[in-house]
Amino acid sequence: MNRAMKNLNFRIFIWIIFGISALVWWIISLLKGISLDNLWEFVSLIPDVVFVDGALFLIFTKWGWKLKLFQGWLVPFPNLNGTWCGNIQTTWVNPDTGKVPAPIPVMLTIKQTFINISCVMRTEEMVSYSFAEDFKIDDERQIKQLVYSYLSKPKPTVAHRSSVHEGTMIFDIVGNSVNKLMGQYWTSRKSTGEIVLLFRQKELLDQLPEDFSRHPMEKENKDK
Repeated sequence: MNRAMKNLNFRIFIWIIFGISALVWWIISLLKGISLDNLWEFVSLIPDVVFVDGALFLIFTKWGWKLKLFQGWLVPFPNLNGTWCGNIQTTWVNPDTGKVPAPIPVMLTIKQTFINISCVMRTEEMVSYSFAEDFKIDDERQIKQLVYSYLSKPKPTVAHRSSVHEGTMIFDIVGNSVNKLMGQYWTSRKSTGEIVLLFRQKELLDQLPEDFSRHPMEKENKDK
């Protein structure tokens, strides 16, 4: 529940709950024919009001928070559910060529609920899984970011030059409609880079799309 409260503009939420509870209380009293003059019977409706409030809150946390109607003023973070595609530009220099590789095609899938969020990033050579995620939203400082730490597991075929490692990603959430993520990362291998992603679709893909271009390191190895 503490995490849920963090994911709401708390003061506004309290006023909304107060207003809804009063309205529900009044409707139930009308349906049961109870007047305010009968104070004890009116107070006895509290369990019914709590039940309805709880049901509405569960509906809100399951589906309602995703509606644009509530974004910004009540729910401070955006709905990022879906598949995002773009490119990674690493700063790593290939010791064999002395050059920085070309941009790497990458896909990010985000599975988000009202309380939790998980991120899985894929390239042709690796898959990374987030293990600590959070939003950093501060309207006063004009900050709107998704931040997460991850464990990256390269494929066995590239293990000789790409080891298992941890890293941290910071994405700036771009635009009011949120169709672009721009970020930077750094890893325990002391590598860094930038990533630009565009929203592709709501469905979460579990493998790279067929229209993805080849990994630049694969191209270099085949061209040798």
